[in-house]
Amino acid sequence: MAELPELQQNAVTTVRELFAALEIGAVNEALDLVDTDIVWKNTTLPDIRGSRRVAAVWRGFSRDPLGFRAEMHHIAAESSGVPAVEGETVLTERTDYLRIGPLEIGFWVCGTFELVDGRITLWHDHFSWENFLRGTAAGVWNMVRRR
Repeated sequence: MAELPELQQNAVTTVRELFAALEIGAVNEALDLVDTDIVWKNTTLPDIRGSRRVAAVWRGFSRDPLGFRAEMHHIAAESSGVPAVEGETVLTERTDYLRIGPLEIGFWVCGTFELVDGRITLWHDHFSWENFLRGTAAGVWNMVRRR
């Protein structure tokens, strides 16, 4: 495996750029921000290991009729304003929105991102299935009301 050069930006910027790329379906740009051995964890769901598997999921969400966006409420790092160094952690509180055709489901997520050499090595999201179901019910209600 060829070593990638360290990204020269702070960790918060890296995480924000990841979400911006995912929202517009720029999967290749998002992949530039993650380590090839990334682990993506979601509460109660199986872990996704490796950038190739993560990319397959991201590409799925960038195809019609699916979509993704996130509203960042809080984002914090151990340090900011300096290039991300080994062991830097970024915490997020956000609302994620998954779109399936005309249905948009919004739900609260807390995320932990670990970076090494400026690249994301771990993305661990915590969410509540109850909150996800409430978001689904609200999404269905909003979809029906719009018709």
